[in-house]
Amino acid sequence: MTGTYLLKAKISPDCRQFVTCSSDQTARIFDITRHDNSGFIPSLSLTLSQHNKWVWDAVFSADSSYLVTASSDNIARLFNLRTGEVVRKYEGHQYAVTCVALNDSST
Repeated sequence: MTGTYLLKAKISPDCRQFVTCSSDQTARIFDITRHDNSGFIPSLSLTLSQHNKWVWDAVFSADSSYLVTASSDNIARLFNLRTGEVVRKYEGHQYAVTCVALNDSST
């Protein structure tokens, strides 16, 4: 898409997928389990388009089942990656949410 920027990309803890954050208001999940002699063959598995401004950052849960996103729409969202649905919205920020971190360890 013309005029959009890839802002960040991260690999999941299980190394089976990666996410891209974009100025086109989406986070995209790619499956990276397929490969050939030349390397990985990523395939788009899910597009998260619930934000209405730039998506700046994202972080996977430890089990790679959930994703938290940060956006200029002043909201962080927690997604279930099996369904693509928003599990929780973290609202009330006065300005853009530009980074997120997640500590979901059981220890």
